[in-house]
Amino acid sequence: MNGQSRKDIKPGARVRIVQKQDQPTGKLTEGVVRDILTNSPTHPHGIKVRLISGVVGRVKEILPPT
Repeated sequence: MNGQSRKDIKPGARVRIVQKQDQPTGKLTEGVVRDILTNSPTHPHGIKVRLISGVVGRVKEILPPT
């Protein structure tokens, strides 16, 4: 599932995000959502979130719960 729709992302969800500095390479960082930072219901580049680790980026993949 992609991360373009805000309703699909909840705090506590496991996701893969791309950080601003990693956008050219597409390197993904995996983590758990702490805060949803995008207010609009959708975003073409992915919903911006803050992970529990403090890293901020746009969601590229929503992972199934373990």
